[in-house]
Amino acid sequence: MITILLYILIALSFVCFIRVLLGPTMADRMVAIDIFGTLVVGICVLLVIITGRLFLIDVAIAWIILSFIGTITLAKYLTRKKLDE
Repeated sequence: MITILLYILIALSFVCFIRVLLGPTMADRMVAIDIFGTLVVGICVLLVIITGRLFLIDVAIAWIILSFIGTITLAKYLTRKKLDE
């Protein structure tokens, strides 16, 4: 059952990646990148459950922090404000 969920998350990751490449607007691409980051964290959690390797939790936490910072930075860029405002 867990491997089926893993395959579903991987397939959804590819769909998000296609949306990043072909998205009509920058906002669509930003949302797709954010969803892609969430899906990668889900994949890491499922791999921890399957394999028992706990270092993947650290990878997931680092990935979600970088995804959050990237989303904030891209949102600031799209509103054409400086990063220190």
